[in-house]
Amino acid sequence: MLSRVVRTLLPHPQVERVVVLGHPRLERLPDSRVSIEEAGASIADTLTSALQRHRGPFLLTTADNPLLDAATIDAFLAGVKGADLAAGLVERRVLLSAYPNSKRTWLPFRGGAYSGANLFWLGGPQVLPLLDVWRRVEQQRKRSRAVLGAFGPLLLAAIVLRLLTVEQAAARVGRRFGIVARAVVLPYAEACIDVDKVSDHELVEATLRKRGG
Repeated sequence: MLSRVVRTLLPHPQVERVVVLGHPRLERLPDSRVSIEEAGASIADTLTSALQRHRGPFLLTTADNPLLDAATIDAFLAGVKGADLAAGLVERRVLLSAYPNSKRTWLPFRGGAYSGANLFWLGGPQVLPLLDVWRRVEQQRKRSRAVLGAFGPLLLAAIVLRLLTVEQAAARVGRRFGIVARAVVLPYAEACIDVDKVSDHELVEATLRKRGG
């Protein structure tokens, strides 16, 4: 899966290089523009170290995202222009219209429910304060209190009560941390299909066969 993701990223005209974060087992690096760096103790630590070394901007994706393609990358990058931080999402109706049996975790907002697309934009060191909050949330045993302290009770209540659209919620989170944050809603059902279980693996393989890949 990781090799497929790397080989999808490399030819894209807006990708300068690929940095693999973690402990991957690649038989060989497919290109001189690919490097491998050690992971930190947590996701937040890993991303913080990467931003401190390279400053960004970063298009961030995951190794279990083998259906990633150029069209999805294009749509996501078009949506992040001007943003310091962005996350890709797919609305539930888009996925279920194409894959009615696919099961995802949905985040409800006013106007729809969304699942993550394993695509993120980190514009540069200006997002480090938010990563620091993320680190504290990761380390807290009682996460609900940590989230409440990070985002504030009013914003959290507005999200829970579905008073905000996903775009409004992202914008408010950004303002709280002094950055421009954006939710990028993607039109492709496959964008939110990652491989978390055997049925996902089977669905991805069937989809790739239909693509001829």
